[in-house]
Amino acid sequence: MTLLLDKAFSEATKLPEERQNHLAQIILDVMADDEHWDGLFADSQDILANMANEAIAEYNVGEKKTCSLETR
Repeated sequence: MTLLLDKAFSEATKLPEERQNHLAQIILDVMADDEHWDGLFADSQDILANMANEAIAEYNVGEKKTCSLETR
């Protein structure tokens, strides 16, 4: 455990039980959310690579699509 995390837990033990539980749930939620996003990004690499390859292939055969932004 890092010194900072140890200090945070040490301070948390001084809180009332209800606030300790709330803090623990926040930590668990953040960790679960990080795992969720890591999984989504890991799973999307093949999809993104395929999309990039399609775009390059279309560009190479002259099927490029342009996007114009209207300026005022």
